[in-house]
Amino acid sequence: QVQLVESGGGSVQAGGSLRLSCAASGYSSSSYCMGWFRQVPGKEREGVATISAGGGSTYYADSVKGRFTISRDNAKNTVYLQMNSLKPEDTAMYFCAAKPGLTGWARLESYNYWGQGTQVTVSS
Repeated sequence: QVQLVESGGGSVQAGGSLRLSCAASGYSSSSYCMGWFRQVPGKEREGVATISAGGGSTYYADSVKGRFTISRDNAKNTVYLQMNSLKPEDTAMYFCAAKPGLTGWARLESYNYWGQGTQVTVSS
C-alpha cells in the first residue's frame, strides 16, 4: 500500500525559508515520479514542482521558479521541497504526490497517490 507522509510545514515570515519532506513507503520510490502540489481553500490544486524517478529532470510552476527546489533521495524513499524567499501568496496546504513510471513527471494530472498535506503559512 502506497503511503506518503509530509512534514516540515509551519509558519514563517515573508522572506523566510522552509523545507518540506515527504517519506514514501509501500513501493520503491525510484520507479515513481514525485511532486509537490498546493491548495488554498476555494481554489484548485496547483502543481508546484515535480521530479523524475531518477531525479535528473524537474518541473516548476512559474510562480516558484528560482525560489523553490525539489530533490529526492531514493535510498531514503524521500522527496524534499526547499522553499526560499517565501511570500504570503505561498500560503497553502502542501501535498506530496506520486505517479508510477520513469517519465511524465510534468504531467500534473497523472499523479494518483497523495499524502495528507502539511500547512505552510507565510505572514507579511
